[in-house]
Amino acid sequence: MARRSKGVIALSVVLVAGVTGTGAYAWRDVHSGHATRPSAHEPVRTATITRTDLSDSRTLPGTLGFGTPHALKGAGQGIVTRLPKPGTRAVRGKALYRIDDRPVPVFFGDTPFFRPLAKRGVRGHDVSVLGDNLRALGYDTGPVAGPRNTGDDDEGEEFTPALAAALQRWQHDTGQAATGTLAPGRAVVLPGPVRVDSVQAQPGDAAEGTLLTYTSAAKTVTVAMEATDLGTVTSGDSAAITLPDGRTIPGTVKALSRTVRGGSAEESAQQTGPATIDVTVVANRAKDLRSLDAAAVQVRFDTTTRKGVLAVPVGALVALREGGYAVQRPNGTLIAVTTGMFAGGLVEVRGTGVTAGAKVVTAS
Repeated sequence: MARRSKGVIALSVVLVAGVTGTGAYAWRDVHSGHATRPSAHEPVRTATITRTDLSDSRTLPGTLGFGTPHALKGAGQGIVTRLPKPGTRAVRGKALYRIDDRPVPVFFGDTPFFRPLAKRGVRGHDVSVLGDNLRALGYDTGPVAGPRNTGDDDEGEEFTPALAAALQRWQHDTGQAATGTLAPGRAVVLPGPVRVDSVQAQPGDAAEGTLLTYTSAAKTVTVAMEATDLGTVTSGDSAAITLPDGRTIPGTVKALSRTVRGGSAEESAQQTGPATIDVTVVANRAKDLRSLDAAAVQVRFDTTTRKGVLAVPVGALVALREGGYAVQRPNGTLIAVTTGMFAGGLVEVRGTGVTAGAKVVTAS
């Protein structure tokens, strides 16, 4: 057996550990109070202690598209005579389809027209939708009668003579029968400027059936995230989207689904993987996605960020026999450190004598 030197025997082991993604710990087992001095014939690999920002991130696969389709059913009686093509954008005040060859214009809101609006003095959220849209289209509806947007007790706007007159002017301007009244089926209420995804009906079908499906007009990325990670990402967080051509563009978390897939006993029996939720991410600049309508992408979420910390490569950590960690100077002396966040192959370090720009020995 080769003769061991009287110096301290040092053993370096690199252990790959999953610390919020990728990372590695380097342990060098040393006796208390001594340091490992490299042989004169062995080159010493060093790294510089740097001040930087560390982010705890994860990257997940996502799907670029227009989101989940929603069905649109017709209302009232009549026969479908014209339908839009897939990809058509709904525009406020413009006709989306025709029933009995009469145009059915679009209003934006959250309450459909479920009753005839003809009698002065009736109040409701459907009246609020009518008033909001006429005002958005530039029509004077007079003073808004009644409190609005006051929570669950809000009874909505009142159908006043001034509102009826504004409705009549709009009907006249758009080539409709200027009655100053509105019946269900004569206008369709959508949540916003949506996009027609597919057409379900055909000319000649009854108006009461499903006419089409629609999606958001804006392109979004949907990411299936494990339900156990629900608290790590919130609406408004930053994200980075990597496209098929290798470009990475900035994005923002827009919404998190309230429905857990695989959460029920029946779904768990059918689903092979863990329960998931859908996270919706939008690009910060729509023009970055101009050339794509659908694609498989990768999305990186930065869940925790430490700004302006001192960091070294994880291979520079020395595990002391008496416990704790240190970093080693090129001259062999050790500096005790306290570790913080691990991210991107770096580890946050703090301790007396740990300064930006100092050199430390590293195994990687």
